[in-house]
Amino acid sequence: MLASINQSKAAESGTIPIGQMASLTGGLAVDGIEHKNGLEMACEEINAAGGILGKKLEPVTIDSKGQTAEEVTAAARQLIDRHEVHAIINGYNVGANQAEYDSIADAGIIYIHYNTSIGHHEVFESDPERYTGIFMADPAEYYYGVGLPIMLDRIRKKGVWKPENNKIALVTGSLPYSIVISNAIKKTAPKYGFEVSFEEVVPVPTTDWGAVLNKVRAQNPAVIANTHFFPADLAQFQIQFAENPTNSLVYMQYGPLLKTFSEIAGEAARGVMSSSVIGILPDEMGNEFRQAYWKRFGKDAEADPGASTYSEMYQYALAAALAGGTGEPGNYEQNRKIADNLRRFGYRAPFGTLRYVPKYNAAIPYPTVSDDPSLAMPHLLYQITDPKAEVPKKLIFPEPYNEIEFSVPAWFS
Repeated sequence: MLASINQSKAAESGTIPIGQMASLTGGLAVDGIEHKNGLEMACEEINAAGGILGKKLEPVTIDSKGQTAEEVTAAARQLIDRHEVHAIINGYNVGANQAEYDSIADAGIIYIHYNTSIGHHEVFESDPERYTGIFMADPAEYYYGVGLPIMLDRIRKKGVWKPENNKIALVTGSLPYSIVISNAIKKTAPKYGFEVSFEEVVPVPTTDWGAVLNKVRAQNPAVIANTHFFPADLAQFQIQFAENPTNSLVYMQYGPLLKTFSEIAGEAARGVMSSSVIGILPDEMGNEFRQAYWKRFGKDAEADPGASTYSEMYQYALAAALAGGTGEPGNYEQNRKIADNLRRFGYRAPFGTLRYVPKYNAAIPYPTVSDDPSLAMPHLLYQITDPKAEVPKKLIFPEPYNEIEFSVPAWFS
């Protein structure tokens, strides 16, 4: 489609700077580097197809380090003031809590991110006109908490898991992101016959889980849900749990989906469940992307976070080309045309359908909110099946995307 649109503009010259704030150093660099890779891969492919109306893309990534509000806002201002980027195509900066929004809204450029934050909904709804060009390309973290009891209920109803009780023990990371997820679990669990019988908030980072695990074991819960998301920390949690396990399902939010978790946890990882709203689907499109990504960056690269910025860039390029071009800082009229196009059509990405709900300028999940998989992004539940495999995880929920059925972990007596 881009190549066809570009044919009449092939003689155009010039470049389009595209910005990104990503953690290239620090604990979240495991994803930040892949966010950078995904953006650069998309720009290379789009440039090979003629760019956007004949103009080539130039990606510029600024290190957002620890993702504090100050670091992310400073990076955004640098991209706008020094590099004059026409758009910011981002992964996540979970610690900024929307602090960067005002600087970007003042510049009037398009900003697409995967912050996975219910705070985005709240800020956007407070002034849709001001924030019209700011989009969240995945569902809010809140839906992780809503989705977990739903997924557990589906497994229980199939009869493949027969819990000894209805208790959920919550271990909550101290970041607002993790707290929102835990609060949603507490709110939703009773609707599906579960009871949150224990919760403890742990500092970030955490590697010594002995004290909290002793309290959890005393509960003997049916499910242990850990909403901390740093993969190396979670690997230590699982190693220490496996030393004296209870008959509990272990669910950890997002972190175990990265190879680092399985590499550290080893055999202790087998059977752990985890979920994502931006995971590559095990279908034709997803598998082709994963292979192309590995060919470009090597088999050790994490294709799932790379797919997020890769897909955002393509959707933005199509929206801008159909609008007649990109818009530099201060070009409010042109950027509004692009924003309208982003809201107007969905984009089938390697992780499902990327479609923005105008009320929030954000994606919504299937099946937690929408029962139509063609109109929403699937909330994916995985189980670690082989820690040594090229892809350690397998998708167990939801249909029609799942690869295998859930199996009871080997640590159950």
